[in-house]
Amino acid sequence: MSDNNHTITVIRNATVYTGELNEWFVGDVAISDDRVIAIGDCSHLYSDQDIDATGLTLAPGFIDVHTHDDLEVLRNPHMLCKVSQGVTTVIAGNCGISSVPYVADIEPVDPINLLGQKADFKHPNLADFRNAFERAKPSVNLAQLIGHTSLRAQVMNDLSKAASEQEITQMQSLLRTQMEQGALGLSTGLAYPNAKASSREEVNRLAKCVTPFEGVYTTHLRTEFQGIIDAMDEAFATAKQAKLPLIISHLKCAGIDNWGRAEEVLAHLEDKRQSQLACCDCYPYAASSSTLDLNQVTDSTEIYITWSETHPEMAEKSLRDIANNWQLTLMDAAKKLMPAGAVYHCMLEDDVKQFLSYENSMIGSDGLPCDPHPHPRLWGTFPRVLGHYAREQQTLSLALAIHKMTALPSSRFKLNNRGKIAKGYFADLVLFDANAIIDNASYQNPQAQADGIRCVWVNGKVSFIEGLDDLSITQFGRAGRFLART
Repeated sequence: MSDNNHTITVIRNATVYTGELNEWFVGDVAISDDRVIAIGDCSHLYSDQDIDATGLTLAPGFIDVHTHDDLEVLRNPHMLCKVSQGVTTVIAGNCGISSVPYVADIEPVDPINLLGQKADFKHPNLADFRNAFERAKPSVNLAQLIGHTSLRAQVMNDLSKAASEQEITQMQSLLRTQMEQGALGLSTGLAYPNAKASSREEVNRLAKCVTPFEGVYTTHLRTEFQGIIDAMDEAFATAKQAKLPLIISHLKCAGIDNWGRAEEVLAHLEDKRQSQLACCDCYPYAASSSTLDLNQVTDSTEIYITWSETHPEMAEKSLRDIANNWQLTLMDAAKKLMPAGAVYHCMLEDDVKQFLSYENSMIGSDGLPCDPHPHPRLWGTFPRVLGHYAREQQTLSLALAIHKMTALPSSRFKLNNRGKIAKGYFADLVLFDANAIIDNASYQNPQAQADGIRCVWVNGKVSFIEGLDDLSITQFGRAGRFLART
């Protein structure tokens, strides 16, 4: 029987997906404090609270493996855009950009400016950030990667060049400190102008700093366009020489000349997986989003401007319409808008489906919370996979979709006792209606909550209930934790 200090909640008669591939049953799950204490038939168990989940699906809380939530968890700790999707853990610091370390008093350069304003960057190292996280008490757990471009920005005056010997040494020292303080590994964003000039040796030597800590190497490839196979080979070589598992970020075939190559790209990944640990993440949309990149300005891609510092009145318009209005070429209009943000409709739907259904891909939103008109993936990614792609399109099974969001990322990122429903595991859980779950966020209305997520628990505490706004969540308490590499 429970006592005053240990209340027991039993979720009864749910269709329970444990997170392991194709492992599910109809039955009960009991939680107490921050842990799962029993699964299966809990009819014998006294409970302080019973939840009848007949007809509903219970899964481990979803792990968003690709986020830029580094500073968002401090600014908006309710994290409604994530908990309303069933996300209980976020991996931050992707694409070579992280909010730590930040030791230089400088404006955040492109694309670090996607994370926030200069005043937001006030954590010299991961230990400082972790203290701020624990004061803010966000609703989600967070684990942190360290961004290569962020390291460069701390020690280099000119990011358009390869780092010197001295600069590499300084970056190595900064990275080692963050790893000692619990970072998961190194991320790169080699496609971005402020990282493009980095040599393979520079990246390789930084990756080797992660080796003693048994971390990971994640990368936004040097190109996702026609040179993608060569870019993948560079990533495989970097990970292999450092003896690190490789995670390729948001794997895609970008640009019309690259469409239809998903099968070839996945075959190449599978071939390399025979001799080294490697996987990827992807998102369920045929459009990407980032800062406006002049290298991606082309007649063949529809580009939608989400913000512009120089011409804020041009936000939420297509680049083509802006160029026509100004009577300029696409390129000249783009230059006039800089710095700016954009959504690029640059992918083929069939390629997106192949990456989603690939058994070794994980799901990551890649949402940009600072964008005033964000890509709908920020609010819609996980329900879109479960509703649109698993239920409606039958692109992948519900069991595989849940596995990609839970046990698979937990094992790849070594998140101990998370990502599965099992006795002794942390009670990160999502209860949803598999017949009704669907994303509502669109390119026109990107900040719309999904339907079908009934209840979310983070470390045993209720963090979201369908129909209650974020202010109501405060009555439950925010229970997210910083997940240091173990």
